[in-house]
Amino acid sequence: MVLLGMAIAGCAAVGPDYVRPDIPVYKAWNARLDGNPGTEKMDTQTLATWWTTLGDPKLSRLIERAAKGNLDFKKAKARVREARARRWKAQADLLPTLDATGSAAWTRTISGGGSNIIVESAGTGTTAVTGTSRLYTADFDAAWEVDIFGGTRRSVEAAQGDLQASEEDLRNVLVSLLAEVAVNYVDVRTYQARLTVAEENLVSQKETYQLTRWRHQAGLGDELAVQQGRYNVENTSSQIPPLRTGLEEAMNGLAVLLGEQPGMVHSELEKREPIPVPPLKTVVGVPADLLRRRPDIRQAERQLAAQIARVGVATADLYPKFTLNGSIGLESFSLSNPSSGVLTLTGGPSVTWAIFKGGAIRQEIEIQSALQEQALIKYQAVILDALKEVENAIVAYVEVQQRAKALSEATVAAKDAAELAWHKYESGLTDFTNVLDAQRSLLSFQEQLAVSNGNVISYLVRLYKALGGGWASPAKDADPQDSKVGPLMNMGCF
Repeated sequence: MVLLGMAIAGCAAVGPDYVRPDIPVYKAWNARLDGNPGTEKMDTQTLATWWTTLGDPKLSRLIERAAKGNLDFKKAKARVREARARRWKAQADLLPTLDATGSAAWTRTISGGGSNIIVESAGTGTTAVTGTSRLYTADFDAAWEVDIFGGTRRSVEAAQGDLQASEEDLRNVLVSLLAEVAVNYVDVRTYQARLTVAEENLVSQKETYQLTRWRHQAGLGDELAVQQGRYNVENTSSQIPPLRTGLEEAMNGLAVLLGEQPGMVHSELEKREPIPVPPLKTVVGVPADLLRRRPDIRQAERQLAAQIARVGVATADLYPKFTLNGSIGLESFSLSNPSSGVLTLTGGPSVTWAIFKGGAIRQEIEIQSALQEQALIKYQAVILDALKEVENAIVAYVEVQQRAKALSEATVAAKDAAELAWHKYESGLTDFTNVLDAQRSLLSFQEQLAVSNGNVISYLVRLYKALGGGWASPAKDADPQDSKVGPLMNMGCF
């Protein structure tokens, strides 16, 4: 009755209970939006499949392949399975244990002589065997540590927090993976666009060079224009090999992200296609959305919850541990007739209490409490870093769009200037230097525009990544404390 009373009185686990920290954030982003990106509420499904907003089927297929074949993602899945097994192992400590043992023994009595003995020849002498006895035993032992002060329950809470943290880590790996695939894909298309610019300019410059030669041969131009046209051609030609190298590296990097050998994506990407076009409007929501959405924030919060539970585990060691023990034993001289043997039953409670350990238990509590403080600080730091990343991504995306717009206007003007310079040169109204300057400027602006168009998409991808896009929860606005929410990805990876 005393034990039962203590169990009822002590049903609350010792140690602190977890309460999610209230981290205040601003109601709106500080970055200048200029109407795009928008701040209205995010569509979580659109954010979960953000790559579909780019309208590129090849990119969508590559992302699906990466989610199935990437090695880092597979390793993260294995970590989730490990954490899930550890959680079940911790829960097993709440249940009784049952052990079974069995044995068989033979005893033979031997003497040197006497009556009523069996004599066996052994070399030059005799050995007398007086008799043989057999003993069979079977034992069943049961034990149950009654978790009165909640140490085991806190261990389960810690393991559950670790499991949920590993699930968030899996989501975080997926978010980073999909962003890397998209960025590498954009790099491929950007290199192809730059190659097209260089090759088209090279064709035009070769034509100009050929015309200067003909004019020189006809006595309408000088040797200087011929040599200037020649080094212009060679200079543009020298820019093509590095672009081909960069394209090869981007394709190989993309293949590895898919979990495939380098060269496996070349055939499907060798056809040059334009850089994807960004959507007309991108919604970023408000800072509070970030705390619910970013997997790294959710992971840090779950790690904090697990660490708080470990403080309770350490605190439980200050209190006694109660165990109920029971045993059933059977001894028999006959295996065919075990009922003729002796049955023994034993049972009863036991208690252990670490009364003196030189302060080691309290120091362990202090250790776990310090780790709890560190986990809280890490949680706060992850939030700040996430807010910074989004703010920077918004600014970068807005500004790179402005740069692309200005370069587009400059490219149109440079093209017109190159045509005017050539016509004036043909008419003898200007020298060939102006033609060279105009052609070099045109090549430079077209090259910068191609890079800038690629950067627009790359920075948009980074913005989606900063917002935590790339995974879908099975429940709307799912709370990471909900143990039913598993790592169910939007593409059926689980």
